[in-house]
Amino acid sequence: MPQATFVQDGRSIDYTPGAAVASGDVVVQGELVGVSRTPIATNTLGSLAVDGVFDFSKATGGGTAITAGANVYWDATNKVATTTATGNKLIGKCVKAAADAAATVRVRLMQ
Repeated sequence: MPQATFVQDGRSIDYTPGAAVASGDVVVQGELVGVSRTPIATNTLGSLAVDGVFDFSKATGGGTAITAGANVYWDATNKVATTTATGNKLIGKCVKAAADAAATVRVRLMQ
């Protein structure tokens, strides 16, 4: 028996939600964060992207800028990307600086 068997390329993972998920929703499962690229109905098998580059919502205003190369975390309470690690889940690295006034930040997912 093999010690491991290939299942999929790992760019996306299977996901069956307990409640409907909209396209673009960020889903946190423990330390794993994924993005739904298409809507997924309740109790229906779908998939979450766990690889790639996405524009995530971020807060605006003084002190919210994110520099290229910075670690970016998902604040599930406020539904925004942030550089605050405490209480949030790592989603990846910022690949394009986002100014205080920017409503989004471009992030390369990393797990």
